[in-house]
Amino acid sequence: MPRDTKIWPLLTGTHRYEKTISTRNRGHGRFIDAPILAYLIETPNGRILYDVGCDYRKLADPALRAKYFEPMRHSFEPPAMEEDQRIPHYLAQLGLAPSDIDVVFIGHLHFDHAGGLCDLPGCEVHVQAEEVAAARTGQDGSVFTGELASAGQWKIMTGEYMLTPGVQAVASPGHTAGHMSLFIELQKGPPVILCGDAADLVENLEEEVAPGYCWQDNEALALASIRKLKALARTENAQLWPNHDMNFFLGLPRFPAWRD
Repeated sequence: MPRDTKIWPLLTGTHRYEKTISTRNRGHGRFIDAPILAYLIETPNGRILYDVGCDYRKLADPALRAKYFEPMRHSFEPPAMEEDQRIPHYLAQLGLAPSDIDVVFIGHLHFDHAGGLCDLPGCEVHVQAEEVAAARTGQDGSVFTGELASAGQWKIMTGEYMLTPGVQAVASPGHTAGHMSLFIELQKGPPVILCGDAADLVENLEEEVAPGYCWQDNEALALASIRKLKALARTENAQLWPNHDMNFFLGLPRFPAWRD
């Protein structure tokens, strides 16, 4: 019997940072707690991971933690991550291993979305060409250069495409050069759009506020992507899932529960 499509939200850690990082020119001096999320999507045709969280080693090793995260501390505290929040731990609880993942789809290459690739050797990884090209310039401090070392093994994609029937990659650039969201059809509930960091918070969507960081300061492109995702949600009667909104996350199924 074919499997129904399911989505497991995976809490891979938490951030504490100045709100203006999520809402452009709003929230200076106000710190918020935010989830760091990945999503396991099981479909009748295979399993997809959307994002993979941080590289746990950079947080557990004091020297690496200081090297990578101390420079950010003025507005961004080092993420909090437990070893049991690594992706393989979640997979093991479902009786799965990294080899059971058919595609790792990286929405963008910031450290809290792509760092965990080190825990998934041998998996097929999809990343947008524009994302890789921008990351290699070294101009984005949220991309850790060493995490690009395996880029030669990634499947470099261009534009929107269907990962599998019912799962569509949606271009949503602005926060980063090649940022991608994911549209997922479900058998029982309404479709879900994983916004990624095109929209950190419900506020980004409801009030059409760009993320605090926009690649090459292109706020207009980030706002266009927010409006594009909202239009897609209206057309498809889909739910928009922002990526770093703690209150929204607390309303989602808690692992090992899922949305279908």
